[in-house]
Amino acid sequence: MRAVVIGNGTINDYEYIKSQLKSGDFIICADGGVKHAKKMGIAPDVVIGDFDSSERDTSVKAYAYPTRKDFTDGELAVTYAAEHGYSEIMLLGMTGDRLDHTLTDIFLMSRFAGAYLIDDRNEIHILKDRLKLCKKRGRTLSIIPVCGDLCGITSSGLEWPLEDETLYFGTSRGNSNIIVSDACEITVRSGTGVVIINNGE
Repeated sequence: MRAVVIGNGTINDYEYIKSQLKSGDFIICADGGVKHAKKMGIAPDVVIGDFDSSERDTSVKAYAYPTRKDFTDGELAVTYAAEHGYSEIMLLGMTGDRLDHTLTDIFLMSRFAGAYLIDDRNEIHILKDRLKLCKKRGRTLSIIPVCGDLCGITSSGLEWPLEDETLYFGTSRGNSNIIVSDACEITVRSGTGVVIINNGE
């Protein structure tokens, strides 16, 4: 099974976001994410947060935290999913106008194998060691080094492949590649990167 965390970020294309869900998903709303779930006609399995962005529904299992806390509602929700054994965690509604929250939610994925983020325009993964992508032919893919250089990076299934090369932190060489195969794989010897796939629209 897969856990889906719905945050209180920006969702404009509810039809597209809802299309990413599948039967059997375990739905976790991070506080205000319940508003997005309601608009999509989705009943959450659990709600986690300080409830400063939503009203608590007593009919839904909830974990309440104080407003003054050391972690965001999103981090608490993703941690809950990982601690309950979900190896695949999809994050929705986790980007938006609050750049601090957006960056935190992206980098948060580095702690949880199998976590990825989807918003109206992008699919975002963390690259450490190896990343395999399927059925994304024709979409634009960018590899962005974070916290240092990406060393020994090799790719297959991209229009401009990399072969044991280095992408340097603070440069744009990894931007705007094209996936040309039904299976795309990227490996790296050292370093961490953010892989952003445009949804093609």
